[in-house]
Order: sequence, then C-alpha cells, then structure tokens
Amino acid sequence: MLSRRCFLVAGCAALLLPGRALARTQVDVAKVYGKIQIVTSFPDYKVQVVTGFPDLKVQKVTSFPDGPGKWQLVDSFPDFKIQLVDSFPDFTIQWVDSFPGVP
Repeated sequence: MLSRRCFLVAGCAALLLPGRALARTQVDVAKVYGKIQIVTSFPDYKVQVVTGFPDLKVQKVTSFPDGPGKWQLVDSFPDFKIQLVDSFPDFTIQWVDSFPGVP
C-alpha cells in the first residue's frame, strides 16, 4: 500500500513540474527598449550580460531610443527598470556598438 502511494505521489509531481515550466512567461525582448534605469531592487526584468548567444543585442544610445535593443540609460522616469544579475535572468543581453536588436 505504501509503495503505491509513493508511486502515485511521484507521478503527480512529475505531471505538475512540466506545467510550472510552461506557465513561466516568456519576455518579448523586442519590446524592451527606450529609457532604461539600472536598479538594484524592484526591477521590471532581471538581465544577465553575456558575450555570446544573447536574447537581445543592446546598443547604448544618448538619444532616440526608438527601436529594439536601443537603450538610453537614465536616472529617472524610465520606461523599464533593469537589474543586472549573474544567474536566473529573465533574458540575456550583449552590449554592442552597432546592429542592436534580436539576433
């Protein structure tokens, strides 16, 4: 009887775990552009900076942040607040000098 309960509990757990992974929302990184504030708490998104295979290539601009991957870094009144993290990011970015956007 006990082994049947353990099997039933393990089976239910196996069914629930993939559902949680699917329930996680994906970020449409093409819509994350504009005035960006780098924060240490309460971010809109957690982002990891990588050197290869990013989700978004980001170019720092001083004006007209009007397209995917164009970020104007500001101290106040941001469109998005970003926290730079080393693990468990919502998405990854790579700093570039030209050709920003989704690779």
